[in-house]
Amino acid sequence: MRDIVAGLFISLDGVVEAPSIWGFQYMDEEMSKGLSDGIAQADTVLLGRRTYLEFADIWPKQGGEVLMSDFFNRSHKYVVSSTLESLSWQPASLIKDDFAHEIYLLKQQPGKNIQVPGSPTLVRFLIQNSLLNVLNLTICPVVVGCGMRLFDEMDISFKLKLAHSTNLRTGAISATYQVVPGITSPDRAAMGLP
Repeated sequence: MRDIVAGLFISLDGVVEAPSIWGFQYMDEEMSKGLSDGIAQADTVLLGRRTYLEFADIWPKQGGEVLMSDFFNRSHKYVVSSTLESLSWQPASLIKDDFAHEIYLLKQQPGKNIQVPGSPTLVRFLIQNSLLNVLNLTICPVVVGCGMRLFDEMDISFKLKLAHSTNLRTGAISATYQVVPGITSPDRAAMGLP
């Protein structure tokens, strides 16, 4: 079975929205090498609707000299959306119904890892449905204050096992977590929560 591997920039206060504004300043050669190593282990991209539309506007215009350009433009992209009707950025396929089952079937196909760049809402869905295997976080030394947080609106409990971490020269931390099987609903009353 193939692994689904998500990669996100995250601030110290848990924000994952709009990392181009606050997180990409920590990108350097060292981080680029780590990203290149990660995508070398993948051959498929899984995206949510918003990330697909954003990427479809950016990546086809990039030349092969731009990091990850060839990977994104040439790899088959699976887009999870109940509203999109067509996909202009190819090769690509829509996952429109029974998302969890279709993604589970995708994991059964032969191939390398399935990469999820960004798409925090999709990442939460994958976690909640026990489909995510690896969570790569680039933890940036910045407090953003507002914006979507990775674990917003999640009412489940799950464990992560640190597989690898690197303190990057820019001050960011690259952390790779294995998702430990066994998602539970927390006992809110026992924790004194409503």
